[in-house]
Amino acid sequence: MRVVQVCPWYHPHVGGVESHVASVATELVRRGHDVTVLTSRYDRSLPDREERDGVHLRRVKTTGVWIRTPIAPATKAALAGLDADVVHAHSPPPLTAYYAAKVAARRRIPFVITYHADVEPPTFLGPLIEATYRHTLGYSTMRRADRVIVTTSTYAATSRAVWRFNPEVVPNAVDLTRFRPENDGLPVREFHRIGPREPVVVFVGRMVPHKGIESLIEASARVPYAKFLLVGGGPEIPALERLVQRLGVGDRVLFAGPVPDERLPGYFAAADLFVLPSVSRLEAFGIVALEAMASGKAVVVTDIPGVREVIADGREGLLADPVNPEDLGLKIRILLADDRRRAEMGRAGREAVERSYSIARVVDRIEWVYRDVLERRRRDLGPGL
Repeated sequence: MRVVQVCPWYHPHVGGVESHVASVATELVRRGHDVTVLTSRYDRSLPDREERDGVHLRRVKTTGVWIRTPIAPATKAALAGLDADVVHAHSPPPLTAYYAAKVAARRRIPFVITYHADVEPPTFLGPLIEATYRHTLGYSTMRRADRVIVTTSTYAATSRAVWRFNPEVVPNAVDLTRFRPENDGLPVREFHRIGPREPVVVFVGRMVPHKGIESLIEASARVPYAKFLLVGGGPEIPALERLVQRLGVGDRVLFAGPVPDERLPGYFAAADLFVLPSVSRLEAFGIVALEAMASGKAVVVTDIPGVREVIADGREGLLADPVNPEDLGLKIRILLADDRRRAEMGRAGREAVERSYSIARVVDRIEWVYRDVLERRRRDLGPGL
């Protein structure tokens, strides 16, 4: 099967959607499919064409970036020239999926879209922009889809952008061979001068507003005996560093910065507890929480749609109120105080990931979607066509 995955950002850009697309594309190649990833050339130093792990990578000219959305109309011409049995787009950011939907419809190629999160522009006009987009380009994209995928049932039930399209729930995946309880976190602790018995709370993600990192830093003031290791880059780092200094927790809140993929498992291994304090519907799943669970770690995640579905409260971790540093600090203290409970949650988390979120299981379901839309298209076209 010839599959074209269309996504706004891709390697070396770091993010949950990019990680998911890379994992799925690589597994599809392993299963014998021909896979091309079509994405934006947001940095002119990046090559137009590349091959990574057997995946053909094609980058197209980007005329600009607006509200973290690459503007790349050249996607249409590039997709028009690619052989494909299925086009699978990923959104948000939204425009790339719209381009893909138009070309797939014109070429009568089955079109699948994974809707990863609602659009929430970070501006006071955000609600107006979101509503306008949803009723125009967003609706135009969704109605052209042969199948809409969302990553959790709570998102399928609560997102106004997708609920009328009867979405299929297919979760994101985690690489169980990279993230596992046997990984050694001692080198990471030594690198950051953290003692082997000091409690460590780890966050991994981009330093952007919807991640709720301010709440985690404020919660750190309520857990004075633990180190907080924040992994990732992003535009909010200067503001977060100022907050750390203002609260006087600079000796315990450590910014690790961006970490290469090959070193990331060690950071999860170094944790006693992983926290995902997201506050927005832009965080619709939280792959990093799965990576922590695959690493055998208990997790604390905020109680928002999508993210809450990754764990059962009290089994693999605890839910915390969003934008509530006091409650977040309480949940962190509860788990750091109970080694046995954390270990039990870590084992339960690993089992949950093996049961539902392995790459093999997720790609099984994606392959089923592809075959189903292809078969339906063949029936619609009639015999001999």
